[in-house]
Amino acid sequence: MGTQTQVNKSENKNIKNKASSFFKVFSISTAIFLIIISIMAGLYLTSTIKPPEIPIMVVAADTLPEIDMPAFTALEGEEADMLIGDGLIAPTGFTDEDRKVSFYTFLIVGLDEGINSDAIMVASYDAGIKEGNVISIPRDSLVNVSRRIRKINAAFPAGTIYGGGLEGGVAQLSREVKTVIGFVPDYYVCIDLDAFVKIVNAVGGVEVDVPFHMRYRDPDQGLYIDIKKGLQLLDGETALKFARYRLGNGSRSITDYQRMEHQQMVIKAVLASLLKPANILKIPQFIDIFNENVHTDLTTGNMLWFASQLIEIRGTDSLSTHTLPTNGNIITPISYELLDAPAIVELVNRTINPFKIDIEIKDLDIVTE
Repeated sequence: MGTQTQVNKSENKNIKNKASSFFKVFSISTAIFLIIISIMAGLYLTSTIKPPEIPIMVVAADTLPEIDMPAFTALEGEEADMLIGDGLIAPTGFTDEDRKVSFYTFLIVGLDEGINSDAIMVASYDAGIKEGNVISIPRDSLVNVSRRIRKINAAFPAGTIYGGGLEGGVAQLSREVKTVIGFVPDYYVCIDLDAFVKIVNAVGGVEVDVPFHMRYRDPDQGLYIDIKKGLQLLDGETALKFARYRLGNGSRSITDYQRMEHQQMVIKAVLASLLKPANILKIPQFIDIFNENVHTDLTTGNMLWFASQLIEIRGTDSLSTHTLPTNGNIITPISYELLDAPAIVELVNRTINPFKIDIEIKDLDIVTE
């Protein structure tokens, strides 16, 4: 990889295998999903809602969309990228009999401007023991694809352009997620970050104690941040800027872990506001926000059932978050995160594996250089 390659293992070592309780390490997209599920819990009717059925492990290759190469020139996609994983949703040889009972998995995607995958996560819920896990997949993870930009966060926009809209984006991202965790999640939830802004505004803003004066200007992106230090009532747009602040000019920069702590502060404030009687009465407004900004293959009945489950685990240490383990980064000249296959299979088998048998390294397709 020559002199252009730089490997930074120390930084990644600090975040590897970080498991925590509900609010220790959190992402905006996961939080929005859980906020909405909490709202849906207010509509839960025990007598009419039943657990969802676990999807059958069908071969997805037969349903691949028609390929139109000229439409994909923006991201230099390749037809081969749509065929990775042989259309399977589980490792070769796994059957429906190998599935755990009442164990569900979800692909959660946080979208910026409707196409850029700002956050990628895989979540699981074990209804038998009332335990949930969320694994964040680094956006710069190197995946074994043919397109010029081989980051996993390029999968969704590539599939959207190349495969015919949102469903194509979900399909391509699902295929690439399978290469790094071994299986395709049962359900997907795509959340536009506009939902976060609208929810914060709907609850009347949130109070946050800003630790320092945050200042950042990026005219190319049209991004301007100027949030003063101290206790502030933040509207939706300002709260999102606070939660996503990372680099500063004329102000200090922070680590990704510190940014996640700031996200924690905002989400706790939003959830506290949602519990106020005045905001409970706004459930119809929150439902409208959901319908406009969240795309999912979960039915309303599915979501109501999961909402009822969240009520049972909320406030415990039964919902944990993790980061997919990495093993340094390379710059060639694009910066990529190298995934740590042995650590990944250990984490996946301990947390989100929906099968009774372990996923092995041979079931992944990890690129090492």
